Amino acid sequence: MDKSINEEHNRDEYLFQHLIAMFQSLAFQQLGKLVNPITGKVEGDLQQAKITIDMLVMIQKKTEGNLADREKQLLDRAIMELQMNYVEELNTKDLEEEKEKNEDIEEGKKEEEKEKESEKKSKTESNDKKKGDN
Repeated sequence: MDKSINEEHNRDEYLFQHLIAMFQSLAFQQLGKLVNPITGKVEGDLQQAKITIDMLVMIQKKTEGNLADREKQLLDRAIMELQMNYVEELNTKDLEEEKEKNEDIEEGKKEEEKEKESEKKSKTESNDKKKGDN
């Protein structure tokens, strides 16, 4: 009888580890850290990654006090790694957006300079033409 209970406990621990690994892999795909096995591409979706991480946090809260030490450590470590990677991706995204914004500003300034140069050139040509008419 004890052997049967022990086998069931081992199976449950094994299934729990796979559940956490499944969510962790999904979140890493959503963070753009792993290749999507279906598309074969690296695809990021930070909003979905946040939801997946939040699901792991919910599991952590709901199982508090019911996990073996190894299971708790596995879940805690998975959440910590994912949260750190999520913040890293947010910062990277913010930097990329800031860079794009600065590039757009620089491009706008260059366009303004070209327009001013064009206006100056038109005025100069207009003035030269008026002088030539006089």
